[in-house]
Amino acid sequence: MKKLPKLGCACEKHDLIESEYRTSIVGTDFTDGRNAEVSIIQCRLCQRIWLKYSVNSETSPELSKWFKGIIAKKEVAEMKPENSVEYLENLSWYICGGNFFGNKEVFGEGQLNLDIK
Repeated sequence: MKKLPKLGCACEKHDLIESEYRTSIVGTDFTDGRNAEVSIIQCRLCQRIWLKYSVNSETSPELSKWFKGIIAKKEVAEMKPENSVEYLENLSWYICGGNFFGNKEVFGEGQLNLDIK
């Protein structure tokens, strides 16, 4: 897999402004009762396309987290919610954020920390 560069663009941050991207919902991943929202985000500034995976805990909001990684345009149409975790885990890097990470962006790789219990 070709390593995609971190550009320092606003889309790599956790606090994106709605006018900086457009989004479309892929669906909900019900695997292991996670009820995670899966969406595609395209940055209006650099045009990169991201796969975003959001896991929220209704009982413990401090455990809520999201992960996003670059997805190729040709893979967007084939992406299914239940395949998104495997896709992200196989990237050379992804970005994590949310309450669990102190609302800061963190670059990660490998297995996603999906535990919200």
